[in-house]
Amino acid sequence: MKNNSSLVYNVFLVIGDALALSAAFAGAYLIRADLYNAPVAYPIHAITYMTMFASLLPLWLILFMMLGLYKLGMYERRFSEAGKLLVGSFIGMLFVIFWNYLSVRPLLPSKLVPIYGFVLAFFFLISIRNMIRYVRTKLFSYGIGLNNVLIIGNNSVTTELVTSLHDSRRSGYNVAAVVGGKEALGDRKATPLYHRFSEALKHTKVPLHTIIQTELYADESRNREILEYSQSHHVSYRFVPGNTELFVGNIDVELFRNSLPVIAVQQTALTGWGQVIKRAFDITMAAVILLITSPILLAVIIAEFLSGGDVFFRQTRLTRFNREFKVFKFRTLIKKYNGLSPEDGFMKMGRPDLIKLYRDSGDQIPNDPRISRLGNFLRRTSIDELPQLFNIILGDISLVGPRTLVPQELSTYEKRHTILSVKSGLTGLAQVSGRKNISFEQRRKLDLYYVQNWSFWMDLVILAKTIRVILEGS
Repeated sequence: MKNNSSLVYNVFLVIGDALALSAAFAGAYLIRADLYNAPVAYPIHAITYMTMFASLLPLWLILFMMLGLYKLGMYERRFSEAGKLLVGSFIGMLFVIFWNYLSVRPLLPSKLVPIYGFVLAFFFLISIRNMIRYVRTKLFSYGIGLNNVLIIGNNSVTTELVTSLHDSRRSGYNVAAVVGGKEALGDRKATPLYHRFSEALKHTKVPLHTIIQTELYADESRNREILEYSQSHHVSYRFVPGNTELFVGNIDVELFRNSLPVIAVQQTALTGWGQVIKRAFDITMAAVILLITSPILLAVIIAEFLSGGDVFFRQTRLTRFNREFKVFKFRTLIKKYNGLSPEDGFMKMGRPDLIKLYRDSGDQIPNDPRISRLGNFLRRTSIDELPQLFNIILGDISLVGPRTLVPQELSTYEKRHTILSVKSGLTGLAQVSGRKNISFEQRRKLDLYYVQNWSFWMDLVILAKTIRVILEGS
């Protein structure tokens, strides 16, 4: 059974975008032609002006569609949506200017009108889209527009799906039932559980919109039964492959020997020109940040020197292709614990009980007794990380990437070679996704996602979120 809620949502997005753009350029006309005291260069009638804009509006909306602003995945990607709206508004403004240039008679009362329209368009587009998103979320809380999903499988992916979709107000999905074992439910014991597909169909009272299968049965007839049902009842069918790492990152479909379709998978999407652009960006930004923060660096060096002990903390870390390098940071530990591993430091102070707490809490504990008062300030403000900018210029690490880890931390991690297919980073997806509240395993999953799904836009988003995290002091 089809669910039209996403289509309705996209229709409202198109209508909202059209209203936002119209309001923006009507407002631009009013600001320059009516509210601004200076005389306009070309006294254009409002009807002529808005007729010109109306003729461009369909092209503008098609541009938004080409930028992916009406795709379902854009619902949760606020930063990406804002960036594409900014790009779309700017290109649309260029359309207006170009149309005015080609016209025999001027269509704009002033050269400033497109500038005003661009600023207002971006503001109105963001505002109206957030309003539509808010209304849709409210409707989800009343059970309106939810996508009823049946999940089939009995593995860790099933548990992850059930957990991630359980909050229907955020996900837009209602897990109608699960076909699998009890362990597949995780801590969501209230979700209906069945052992066979036919049994789930018989007892599930809500109409199904989506079936997600997380593993294939050894009995091919059972897989065929599920697929045929979804096709005959027009239910969306999705399959999560067992080895999910093969189907993320940089994937190409090509004809092998001009006859056999094959999927070529690389460990990371960061290849070719992406590496060149990322390296150029790293060097430029690191140099700029070093120049801006040089007074802070000098002040910290003096403070560290006066407090006794080494100014810098140096440690062997891992980066791309399993290469070891010396990372630079400002010293934050009390002198007698500097250079020791966390385990050795806690043992030296007679607190071995803190070792497990430290590791289970994502390599952090509140009020860590090894850290000095100056070190607490440096860590809270992330100033202790600034010397790593020299590592970036030297090419050891990147501005954004997986967290730099000591060899012992990654030695037993089975997917370390994937993580080490790119340079480690000063900041990364793991650091901005729960700096103090996620485990080592969760951090590594985020690192893997970054490696396999890299894009330059993702780097910019992570840098923006890093600034927010630092300002919030979290």
